[in-house]
Amino acid sequence: MKRMFAAAGLTAALAMAGCGQGPAPESAAADDAAVDTAARAAPAAGPAFPEPPAVAPKPAAAGAPSFAVIYPGGTPTGPATTAQGPSGPGGIVSFTTPSSPDAIIAYYRKAAEAAGLASVMAMNQGDARAYGAAAEDGSGKLLRVVATPTDSGETNVQLDWTAGG
Repeated sequence: MKRMFAAAGLTAALAMAGCGQGPAPESAAADDAAVDTAARAAPAAGPAFPEPPAVAPKPAAAGAPSFAVIYPGGTPTGPATTAQGPSGPGGIVSFTTPSSPDAIIAYYRKAAEAAGLASVMAMNQGDARAYGAAAEDGSGKLLRVVATPTDSGETNVQLDWTAGG
């Protein structure tokens, strides 16, 4: 139950972080640069992450961008919720997978970077992991992932995205 509340808290924090993705005021530019630099920094030495199952990833929803896919071998817990917003189409989907939260985040970081997104947020809370990436070109492309382990040994994942406009 605590993990469910932790995941809900992480999701709420990520949702709030995604609000107002416009340019930062000049007075906060130095702070934003420091946060951005810290978010981009890779750990000096960390555990090796296993590769995801050798299964082609499925789009999270019809028309979802290349970085918004269901983790290979993941099982959706329901259909994706999609909407059209000021930054283009977007959506949210939840799924489970036997992979670890660290492996999930590593996979989506790689997918985001391959799509030209820059890391803007990374957070660890207990065993839960969260990651966010956004386009630096002002297009509105955005990816957020929260991965929370369960008592059953699986990982619950919440993925949300904006395709940009």
